[in-house]
Amino acid sequence: MQGELKIEQSTQLKPKPNTANLSFGVYMTDHMFTMDYDKGQGWHDAKIVPYGPIPMDPAAKVFHYGQTIFEGMKAYVGPDGDIRLFRPEKNFERFNRSCRRMSIPEIDEAFVLNALKELIKLDRSWVPSEPGTSLYIRPFAIATENHLGANPSLNYKMMIILSPVAAYYAEGLNPVRIYVETRDVRAVTGGVGEAKTAGNYAASMQAQENAYAAGYSQVLWLDGVQRKYVEEVGSMNVFFRIGDRIVTPSLSGSILNGITRDSAIHMLRDFGFEVEERPITIDELWQHAEDGSLIEAFGTGTAAVVSPIGEIGWEDKTVKIGAGETGECTRRLYDELTSLQRGDSEDRFGWTQTVCRAETAQS
Repeated sequence: MQGELKIEQSTQLKPKPNTANLSFGVYMTDHMFTMDYDKGQGWHDAKIVPYGPIPMDPAAKVFHYGQTIFEGMKAYVGPDGDIRLFRPEKNFERFNRSCRRMSIPEIDEAFVLNALKELIKLDRSWVPSEPGTSLYIRPFAIATENHLGANPSLNYKMMIILSPVAAYYAEGLNPVRIYVETRDVRAVTGGVGEAKTAGNYAASMQAQENAYAAGYSQVLWLDGVQRKYVEEVGSMNVFFRIGDRIVTPSLSGSILNGITRDSAIHMLRDFGFEVEERPITIDELWQHAEDGSLIEAFGTGTAAVVSPIGEIGWEDKTVKIGAGETGECTRRLYDELTSLQRGDSEDRFGWTQTVCRAETAQS
């Protein structure tokens, strides 16, 4: 059992970065949340402490067997000065799904969400307010048992760290170029592709480096068996506007069940679009791109929110989408979703949670 949440405030606060010139994931706030697990005792010793290194034994299982999972979420300052979270309960639901897949003990979602809110309140002065900025939140869990045995750990540590960030892509809302990966495989159905675990991202790095070298921002992954079905972009779920329909790959067990993806589907249907969640082959996609019926393409994810795709490369061919410009639907989705997240517009879906009010945030 977790017990009460203990809070130890830092006596040496860090200088804050210039929030008008932030990078993504470079700066960390003054405090972090930690909680330990021991078999027979459960999760315990939940506390907020000054940000800093954690002692780790070289034999800790996370280093050798990759038993680790994480989440990504954001907090925003609205025009009223309130600090809000966007669908945080969904992130912790997914955190536990990843725990189950990676044989990590599940957390008490409500307890950890409350601890996160207390952490943000403590570091509220770090939440940036410039357009396009936010406080990125990284919950994660690692196996800490000191034992070189390929079986689930008996001990774990869960942590949450915070980082003020700007846009994930340097292009901002300008369209990115993506490359269809035909050699490497990231995940297969029945594997761990739908879990947010570190190995998925390590498996993608070689292809990502090759894409960068060729002038592309991201990789578009195909399925790992038949190598013909579009799955997801490296850091985003992907959507295609084909005529008056929006098509996104169905959740097959090998791609991440994105919370921004789910939010986009709801909002697009609210806009009046027919949204299809179905398999789509690269051949079908390419045909639509070549005959002009592929009007827009975009990715969705916590880090990028909504990112337009202006060009796709496949083998030795390239094709522009929507003349390489940001499409009308993509821009509307980005504008309305970010407006809702920041509190600029009414939350008609009930997706945001207020962490603290303006008078508290400024105190």
